[in-house]
Amino acid sequence: MRTPNPDALDFLLTRRSRPAKTLGLPIPDRATVQTLLEAAARTPDHGKLEPWRFIVLEQAALHRLAQAVPDRGAALGQPQDKIEKMQNQFGNAHLAIAVVASPKASEKIPPIEQTYSAGAVCLALLNAALASGWGANWLSGWASHDAAFCQTHLGLTAQESIAGFIHLGTAQNVPPERPRPNLDHITSWVST
Repeated sequence: MRTPNPDALDFLLTRRSRPAKTLGLPIPDRATVQTLLEAAARTPDHGKLEPWRFIVLEQAALHRLAQAVPDRGAALGQPQDKIEKMQNQFGNAHLAIAVVASPKASEKIPPIEQTYSAGAVCLALLNAALASGWGANWLSGWASHDAAFCQTHLGLTAQESIAGFIHLGTAQNVPPERPRPNLDHITSWVST
């Protein structure tokens, strides 16, 4: 049975992330975050493995991460501008949710499908926040790709990685629309 949801389709056709650096107070409360996480957890998950988990980073935790960035960035030889950008990503945030790709052993479900599912969780969480009227942005950055930083400061295991940090807050402005892909350049139709 076909049941159109034009409001949902309109949202998807007009959705726009809000830059993390423009997100301010107020932030969603814990009950609201719980609802957003429930929405994100409805992501397609081949094999029902739940190859992802969440770490809700409140302001004190984000400031702790910001303080850890300079030493680790210097040890990795990161340029000063990238260290400062990463430090500001954490230090200026009020609330972020780390989506952790947490693959499970499976003979049937390859690791790449589990990684795709973690990425889908990021988008579902981002869209749930935006649909709820919050500003939201999906970010990563060099620290999120550094296993030592993630294991030491976020408690990830050796097989886990960060799929993304979803920053949440109140949008302080509406960003301008950006150019979108030209579908004719990226789409092939195959009929035989």
